[in-house]
Amino acid sequence: MSSLAVERMQVEVEGSGDPVIMLHGLGGTSNTFCPQVLGLGGRYRTIRPDLPGSGRSPLSGSLTIQSMVDAVVRAAKAVGAERAHFVGHSMGTIVCQHIAEQHPELVRSLALFGPIHQPPEPARKGLGDRAAKARNEGMTGIADQIVQATLSGDTKSNAPVAVALVREFIMRQDAEGYARNCEALAAAQPANLDRIKCPVRLVTGDEDPVAPASNARTMAERLSDARVTILTRCGHWSTIERPQDCNQVLKELLGGRA
Repeated sequence: MSSLAVERMQVEVEGSGDPVIMLHGLGGTSNTFCPQVLGLGGRYRTIRPDLPGSGRSPLSGSLTIQSMVDAVVRAAKAVGAERAHFVGHSMGTIVCQHIAEQHPELVRSLALFGPIHQPPEPARKGLGDRAAKARNEGMTGIADQIVQATLSGDTKSNAPVAVALVREFIMRQDAEGYARNCEALAAAQPANLDRIKCPVRLVTGDEDPVAPASNARTMAERLSDARVTILTRCGHWSTIERPQDCNQVLKELLGGRA
């Protein structure tokens, strides 16, 4: 595995073969997809950035969904990924959708875990409030709220390592970087799904309050080549809560059996 900086954005590159670019969500890092990288066993070239203001990547200029799109596209070109499969989680799925709409020549397929088309209005206000909380109080209280609100009951009862990992993701975020990411997500505009023509898999949990199954099905109706998978006893952090199920979906998509 190699780690490099592309315009200050930290990117991990591992394996060989067809490129797979993996984009985490709000509060996540490149490690959101560690179970998937391990599951692919080095058969693909995985490219995992910490998006600007998240994880090890510092803030650099204004932060919007479009600036994330532009940064990822530049990073793809910098590492020689001229055409790639894209994998996203949560906020990262919004970035993936915009890349597929704006740069269809770059995208072979989309695997969207906890897919979001755009935040509903109550969520936009909540994200603004959360940004203020991060700046004023730090990340500990937010981490505890995220664990309680977004993980499934089964995960909280029976998967303490997954609980600890999600809590650590949030607690380790830079407060200002997290706040700016909250504001970027709150202002997110939807991609035009009618213009996305590549194969798409939408995967969400039956206990996901952020990306409920009904939303995934509504998105699929507007996509030309989409399938929906609903994971049982799973909340919003599907790649961590149900890694084997997510790996199976991803392998089928990458292998052309979607």
